Amino acid sequence: MLRIAVQSKGRLFEDTMSLLAEAGIKVSTSKRTLLVQSADFPIEVLYLRDDDIPQCVATGVTDLGIVGKNEFAERQEQADIIRHLGFSQCRMSLAIPKAVKYTGLSWFEGKKIATSYPNILRRFLHENHINADIHVITGSVEISPGIGLSDAIFDIVSSGSTLVSNNLAEVEVVMQSEALLIGNRNLSPRKRAILEELLFRIEAVKAAENKKYVLMNVPTDKVQDVVDVLPGAKSPTIMPLATEGWSSIHTVVDEKSFWEIISRLKELGAQGILVMPIEKMIL
Repeated sequence: MLRIAVQSKGRLFEDTMSLLAEAGIKVSTSKRTLLVQSADFPIEVLYLRDDDIPQCVATGVTDLGIVGKNEFAERQEQADIIRHLGFSQCRMSLAIPKAVKYTGLSWFEGKKIATSYPNILRRFLHENHINADIHVITGSVEISPGIGLSDAIFDIVSSGSTLVSNNLAEVEVVMQSEALLIGNRNLSPRKRAILEELLFRIEAVKAAENKKYVLMNVPTDKVQDVVDVLPGAKSPTIMPLATEGWSSIHTVVDEKSFWEIISRLKELGAQGILVMPIEKMIL
């Protein structure tokens, strides 16, 4: 059985539970305890603080972990990145008071910067040959400039609303972050086999994201023209209709691409266009 560490609350927790559910792995969250076993897959979930997950995976307390790229980079633990999951996206940025004129990275020379991520910030400053005073804070980093504790902050930014409410301006994006699936480097063959099945399910879920199953009726003499317009992978399915001179085309397309070509399809005579969501897609 695999043990996977998951953040115990917040957006990353919600996105992770959603992914597991879509992958057919049911885990009870109504009465969360520290350790919960899935009823239909050989996996158990350990709920932890996000900053504890990299160490637990590296030391073998858990076999896998789902954690933000920012936390993994900050903790510098010896574990493997198995897959980038693409959700819970945010960025790590430097921000300064709005009233201050920003002149570039050199502005930070000799300044005090408050952060909960000193290792990431230290590497960035070193790479850019900047000497600054790093103040490590756990908690509300964004209030530091307002109370005179620092000249700037380095923190997670999602929507930017927290910065705005504290009269701060984002001036430099240091790194982009997203959820990662990380793993212990010494998994047994049996656990690796379970991991492969888990990855297979995750890939099926991720492959279906933003994809739509599209059906339409088109004049038979326009089939090739429609096929040339469709951006779907491989060749679409084409079937003749009972009405002579008409065919049905079935294909999978990216949702964004579909809206870009809908007018062209109608110009070619497509009718009865039906768009359906896809839950899983096995490539």
